[in-house]
Amino acid sequence: MTKMPGGCPVCHEKLTIRSLYCPVCKVKLEGEFELPKLLSLTPEQMEFVEIFLRSRGNIKVVERELGISYPTVRAKLEEVIARLGYDVEPHDRTDASDVLASLEKGEVTVEEAIRRLQKEV
Repeated sequence: MTKMPGGCPVCHEKLTIRSLYCPVCKVKLEGEFELPKLLSLTPEQMEFVEIFLRSRGNIKVVERELGISYPTVRAKLEEVIARLGYDVEPHDRTDASDVLASLEKGEVTVEEAIRRLQKEV
């Protein structure tokens, strides 16, 4: 069985289901059915959500499993929240430990880390 796409492969808009089929009793339902919100996620977003849920929302575990920094995990989480149609509150404040972690992993230069830390104050 093929996985259902999260959106139109051409224009990336939400899809509408036109029929449902039961392979056991062979009943077929036709109409226009709305996709559940979670099925509107891209395959990458769905993978992120699965890892996030499997780790019970522990961002440190998600960081380790995906090999990304805390700010990247937060950005991916906010992207998923927005895709599901919910408001994302701005997260302007940068945590010093996030900046230092990004610096340690080589994700930012020393100059960029200093800039972010000065912006925090």
